[in-house]
Amino acid sequence: MNDRKRLLRRAATVGAAALVLVSAGCSSDDAAVDPRSVALGPTLAADYSDDGPGSLESAEELLTIDRRLSGISSIAARVVYTSTSGVDGSSQRVSGTVFAPEGTPPEGGWPIIAYGHGTTGVLEDCGPSTDPELLGSSQIVAALVRSGHVVAVSDYQGLGLDGTYHPYLDARTVGNNLIDSVRAARKLVPNTSTRWASFGGSQGGQAAWAANELANSYGEGLDMVGSVSLVPAADITGLATAAADGTLTEDQKPLLQWVLVGLAKSHPDLDLDDYRRGVVKERWDELSACGGVLAADRTALAAQISDDDLRPATPQATAVLEGYLREMSLPTSPAAAPMLIIYGGKDTLISQAWTDAAIAAGCADGDTIQYVLQPNSGHADIDGAAAFGWLQDRFAGNEAVNFCPAPAP
Repeated sequence: MNDRKRLLRRAATVGAAALVLVSAGCSSDDAAVDPRSVALGPTLAADYSDDGPGSLESAEELLTIDRRLSGISSIAARVVYTSTSGVDGSSQRVSGTVFAPEGTPPEGGWPIIAYGHGTTGVLEDCGPSTDPELLGSSQIVAALVRSGHVVAVSDYQGLGLDGTYHPYLDARTVGNNLIDSVRAARKLVPNTSTRWASFGGSQGGQAAWAANELANSYGEGLDMVGSVSLVPAADITGLATAAADGTLTEDQKPLLQWVLVGLAKSHPDLDLDDYRRGVVKERWDELSACGGVLAADRTALAAQISDDDLRPATPQATAVLEGYLREMSLPTSPAAAPMLIIYGGKDTLISQAWTDAAIAAGCADGDTIQYVLQPNSGHADIDGAAAFGWLQDRFAGNEAVNFCPAPAP
């Protein structure tokens, strides 16, 4: 076995373990922690000449990043780059991190993976780039770097920077953010390829899927090879009916509250009081926080949310919410490249039925999808071990397996 294959096998083993442990652990409560400010070093040499989507505004060396990353990276940087809002098409500043392997790049340059992190919050202090361990993502990112990839981790719009807001679970926004993180990484890391893949869990699974769809229209100049989505928050329209029926799970209640935080910013005419009462209205700020003093009681408060606290006030309010959620959901168009989707039958955050419907719609669009239902897994204990080998096959140019039924003649 040559050195490169040995390296890839070792990284895949480490990565598989990381995926089982943390990549899908993205319930709406998981990141209610105090982000620690990272120490930044000097500005790094890069191409700062452009001003459109993917242009690089700044790149600063990360001095306090997880040693599992710093020890294997030739470049470890916090970046600020330009992207596009999926809500109104406006230009937005987005922060994130970029990591590059050590050693000599393969012929054609380092392949790139845009890693979509799971839910970390909805406010400006909730960006992974503000934390030395990337708010739980550093182990997986390290495995991806070790396997020979440049890795770009977008904070997503509104997380990590002030001056804007985070449109939580708006698929187009996070998809744009991932694509532009790849463009920004290529301006920082010499000898990078145009070939890239997207990969993430939960909210990041939605982002990875959305980036694959948007690669056809928004990803000009890049060569998307595939996407991996673990327990993706793909079709979330069911939250509206569940809220109206009083059938939201204990996991879905704080999730919907964070969705409403973003919707109130995206659609200022939305009357939040049509959707909140009781503890949700009284403790809105604490429930919206991801760190600091306000977030200290979030888990306990979330457990107090009753069915009525998030029930839409009228059938019309339910219809309005459902319409907005449908606009934010997937799929919206055919994907550019093959997809791997892994999800659980006991997921109490993103219902299996919701993911089944999104996959069926993607198949109807002609997508190439390998989907794996793990019937005894929930949202946070999915086994994503197959993802590394699947990604290696895509970069190697091997044909992807398609579980979608053949179209009717």
